[in-house]
Amino acid sequence: MNCKRTLLAVAMAATINLTDAQAALLDRGGGMLYDTVLNVTWLQDANYANTSGYDADGKMNWYEAMAWAEQLEFGGFGDWRLASIKPVNGIAYNENFSNDGSTDYSWNVTSPNSELGYMYFVNLGLTAYQFPDGSDNPNFGIFRDGRTGGQTDVGLVKNLQSGDYWSGNEVPSRTDEAWFFPTTIGMQQTWYKNNLASSMYAWAVRDGDVAAVPLPGAVWLFGAGLAGLLGNGRRRLTD
Repeated sequence: MNCKRTLLAVAMAATINLTDAQAALLDRGGGMLYDTVLNVTWLQDANYANTSGYDADGKMNWYEAMAWAEQLEFGGFGDWRLASIKPVNGIAYNENFSNDGSTDYSWNVTSPNSELGYMYFVNLGLTAYQFPDGSDNPNFGIFRDGRTGGQTDVGLVKNLQSGDYWSGNEVPSRTDEAWFFPTTIGMQQTWYKNNLASSMYAWAVRDGDVAAVPLPGAVWLFGAGLAGLLGNGRRRLTD
């Protein structure tokens, strides 16, 4: 019995390690990227509203950005939406300022609850204007050198703008505002959905993967080997 428990524990640990090792942003082709942690598919083009000809520069107020994502048909899918910024604590937004991403109004929000923050900091490895300890960082932004404005390709992502990106999430206490993420400096915050200074970029995602993801071959091999070992163990106990 102890042998069986040990084998099962080893199997679970190996499976977890294999899963962790594969956590990544994967190119699914056709202009789509799959995030294995968030379980969402991103448009590879971070300014597709512009490059598709939908909008002259890709900058829209929040209502226009939401409408763009809602009407979007891409890759055979019509369930696209704006990337989200949900509460870091999973319950309610905390608008107290922090440097370390522990609140929602903060630099360095790496929580998976913020799809935009997770993409910027974790998937793309970019940094904010301030480090989590509050000290200044000269290498912030999409160019990794403190420059702002313009666009560039970062990793698998194309046409990433140095600018502000709307999320699809309103501020519950102020419904005329919504959360956004500035790739210029890496500090998520809120702004008015519709006024003279409300034009921001939009990046669409959809829930789930666009391709079937088979279980890694190594897991199948490990499972077959484990079954054999357990079988041998049972036979020894019977004998």
